[in-house]
Amino acid sequence: MTAHAHEHPHDHDHGDHSHGHAHPRGIRGFLHELFVPHTHDPADSVDDALEASAQGIRALQVSLVALLLTTVLQLVVVLISGSVALLADTVHNFSDALTAVPLWIAFLLGRRAATRRYPYGYGRAEDLAGLFIVFVVALSAVVAAWQSIDRIVHPQPLENLGWVIAAGVIGFLGNEAVAIYRIRVGRRIGSAALVADGVHARTDGFTSLAVVLGALGVMAGFPLADPIVGILISLAIVVLLWGTVRSVGRRILDGVEPELLERAEHALAHVDGIDRVEQVRLRWVGHRLRGDALIALTDVPLAEAERIAAEAERQVHAHIRGIDEFRVTPVTA
Repeated sequence: MTAHAHEHPHDHDHGDHSHGHAHPRGIRGFLHELFVPHTHDPADSVDDALEASAQGIRALQVSLVALLLTTVLQLVVVLISGSVALLADTVHNFSDALTAVPLWIAFLLGRRAATRRYPYGYGRAEDLAGLFIVFVVALSAVVAAWQSIDRIVHPQPLENLGWVIAAGVIGFLGNEAVAIYRIRVGRRIGSAALVADGVHARTDGFTSLAVVLGALGVMAGFPLADPIVGILISLAIVVLLWGTVRSVGRRILDGVEPELLERAEHALAHVDGIDRVEQVRLRWVGHRLRGDALIALTDVPLAEAERIAAEAERQVHAHIRGIDEFRVTPVTA
């Protein structure tokens, strides 16, 4: 166990909540934040578990309707124009809409009370939904690539290119609106799966713009531009899938943001009577946090040790919103 010495607990500055790690800046930082946004902001999180789940479900309901409307519109244009790039984008948009269903179920399960068979509750269903998202995204990339290659081998003329361009622009606007909404709510409630689904919608929006480029290429006299763009869409999906895999996989392996541990250590440092913090652990269960800590005390009666531990737990809850349970165990010398 790593010991964290706190000889002067109250020397910490409450106004400084820097995370202690650097973020990319400039164009690289913009792209990183665009496609790999932070999952959780402790300062803005929703403290109540039921309210957090309700906000997640509401976000899924609204975004599901928006994406289905966008997909139906694009499908109509596909049937009119025969654009394989637009078909690839439509398939992906439809798969993105479907990912809302398992997440919706996971949020509902997460609100159920713990049982003797599942003593920690059903919060992990959210992580399983995240795995489903990864699978669906990968499957949509395969389908899009297959359709594009088939169109290169068996070329077909495109019609109504103006409609294709219009549908691509609509697809971008619809997906970006959904992405902003999902990511904002996902950050607020600490849901990695919802944030990943929002990033998924954002990538769909940019692939819709790629469809527009394919149609413009055909208008410029390059008929293979459409299926080539379809293949590029598939490759982009695979590349951007990696960010989703990392985010969801980290949760399954009980990974947690280091700044959250720093906040917990900062909170414990402001409790009188603690000689040092021996260990601090946090883990995500769905979009809620649980954790524990070991604190070292010297020559303290049992009643006083229990009081210090209770105050330590209160401080952690005060510093980290969205945490359901945090147990502090005192170790006296």
